[in-house]
Amino acid sequence: MSLMTRYLLRQNMFLMFMVLGVGIGLYLLSDLFDRLDDFLEAGVSAKVVVTYFVAKTPLIISQILPAVFLIGCILQLCIMARSRELVALQAGGISFLRLARFFILCGVVWAVAQLSFSQFLGVQGEEFASRVWKEQVRKKSVRDVELRQVWFTEGAYIVQLGSVVPSKRVGTNITVYELGEDNREIRQVLRAERFTATSGSWMLENVRILDPGMLTTGRTDSYSLPLKQDVAAFQVVDPRADLQKLPLWKLWTAIQQLQATGSNVEALRTALHMKLAYACSVIVMGLVGLMLATWKDNLYICIGTGLLLTFVYYAMFTLGGTLGEKGIVSPVLAAWGADFLFGGLALGRILWFTRSRGKIRRIGAESRRRWLHARRMNPMVRRKGHTERDSDGTAK
Repeated sequence: MSLMTRYLLRQNMFLMFMVLGVGIGLYLLSDLFDRLDDFLEAGVSAKVVVTYFVAKTPLIISQILPAVFLIGCILQLCIMARSRELVALQAGGISFLRLARFFILCGVVWAVAQLSFSQFLGVQGEEFASRVWKEQVRKKSVRDVELRQVWFTEGAYIVQLGSVVPSKRVGTNITVYELGEDNREIRQVLRAERFTATSGSWMLENVRILDPGMLTTGRTDSYSLPLKQDVAAFQVVDPRADLQKLPLWKLWTAIQQLQATGSNVEALRTALHMKLAYACSVIVMGLVGLMLATWKDNLYICIGTGLLLTFVYYAMFTLGGTLGEKGIVSPVLAAWGADFLFGGLALGRILWFTRSRGKIRRIGAESRRRWLHARRMNPMVRRKGHTERDSDGTAK
């Protein structure tokens, strides 16, 4: 690693951690004021509050990292420009394109870090923080969780549960579809007001039996079903769980399973691409910072313009996600459209800037080459401003 790379890396890390600390502090402070009344009303200890916010920190980092990298790049480049370090680098033969290569590589590293925080630590931290909020603040025990509209299949039965309390193994409004031997026809339909899920068999109460083949109905006080499904396992499932919030590998598995059943997976595919595109937005923000540095070296103008462009990017990113989930545009275009637009414009500006600088250097080098050639051919040629003098020092 060269001396210049070590210097740039050390300065980049310092500014990144400084801006990241400020961003996390502002985010946590606003969240604390928003939830302070709930914490005080629940009477939780300071340890619970600290644990809750520490668990949320990885997800916060993943959300603000693109904007943090943009501000860090702008700060570093503007400070280098005002201290004439950029001029010194160019005078030493180091082009702006080589400097841009360093920031792009840093963006790749931070993009991997963003993806790791969002899909590994962020998901686990959010689940833990949600559990702390429900159990410690809202005082809702897992044993009191009631799930609604639960479906599952077992053997020749398709079961729909209107509501179920997994810890107590009881529920209401159960509908059971019993299939024939070839699983192509419904043999009978059972509807019961209440049920109890015991080990190895389910007991249905106040059951209504429908026979589609005979077009007959019947009633019975109780009915036993040979189901082995343990409803206690359902209590680990969040009834409001959103498949789009799953980690990448689980989301990919869910897409494959749902696609095999013929379900519409456009929303999930859009969510998958958006997770990857948001990680790559760190690189895009780095390109935007480099683009602004080629335009102005004023720190306040660049930061203000950069934040404005960040808001526009987030608006386009959110709009694209909405259009992709509704199937109006393809998931790839919906998720990556903002990245392609901002990244392409920024990269084009950087290449144009470096091309014009390179052209000036080439013209200067060509002029010097011609002057040196003319001087070798004609000894009378002198540098501009040089005056021949006599031996006594007087000008001729």
